[in-house]
Amino acid sequence: MPPQQDGFAAFDENFRAGFASLVGRPNAGKSTLTNALVGDKVAITSSKPQTTRHTIRGIVHRSDFQLVLVDTPGLHRPRTLLGKRLNGLVIDTLSEVDVVGFCIPADEKVGPGDRFIAAQLTKLPHKRVIALVTKVDKVSREDLAEQLMAVDQLGREHLAQEGNQAGGFAEIIPVSALEGEQTEVVVEQLAAMMPQSPPLYPEGELTDEPEAIMVAELVREAALEDVRDELPHSIAVVVEEMVPREDRPADKPLLDVRVSIHVERDSQKAIIIGKRGARLKAIGTDARAGIVKLLGTPVYLDLHVKVTKEWQRDPKKLGRLGF
Repeated sequence: MPPQQDGFAAFDENFRAGFASLVGRPNAGKSTLTNALVGDKVAITSSKPQTTRHTIRGIVHRSDFQLVLVDTPGLHRPRTLLGKRLNGLVIDTLSEVDVVGFCIPADEKVGPGDRFIAAQLTKLPHKRVIALVTKVDKVSREDLAEQLMAVDQLGREHLAQEGNQAGGFAEIIPVSALEGEQTEVVVEQLAAMMPQSPPLYPEGELTDEPEAIMVAELVREAALEDVRDELPHSIAVVVEEMVPREDRPADKPLLDVRVSIHVERDSQKAIIIGKRGARLKAIGTDARAGIVKLLGTPVYLDLHVKVTKEWQRDPKKLGRLGF
């Protein structure tokens, strides 16, 4: 057994470690499942489609393996330059992982969006793909059985054609992230497909996502709650500054966090701010709680809402906003 390295537990020659990416159409439960498998919040979740904008890595630690989960934006037929860039990000990510987990919700029939993704996966002919039928807590046993058969058929029709899988999906696993049902089965199955390798990250580390990105995602998650359906796609969040407050005693630190929320129209700005600023205040309160937990220090959160017209379609504006 190799000697223990700083931050890394000792491991034996049978230790496995690698990357698994969760894909699926928007709102298929990928981020919720990522958080459930990791055991902590590393990806933001929302009932709004296309919540995830970045590839978030969550790390699962066990005594005999380390599984790095890569949560991606939902694959979809793009309508904007942002959509095209998000799709490109997903395909690039998938080309680098060991296994792909295709999330398909149990409470929605297999449809064109799922078939579109299955077709995209044929671009990765040597990757093993397992189907994760999510949200099984929302359906009856009879409906679940019907969905499992439909998912099996999806894999046979699309993945087998290109030689990706001899019989379609390598595995089909029903799972409920909210109820914790079969989550450990998912972890074990994914880990079994990882190569033999020493640990890739120090023990106890749950994500390698930069803190500024995580803070921005927490603000965006808070902003997405209880807003109109068309607004989520128009919101981008940028952390402008994260600095310790000067002249604070060592035992009472305070971090000043300045954040810009970008929308595309004045009417959207009004929605975010709300009547007499009530909505923006609520966003700040909700986000601050998550940021304090993430950073482990008291935070003064300063939010500003800016109108950046047509940012989803402008290459230069997309670049400035981190896409």
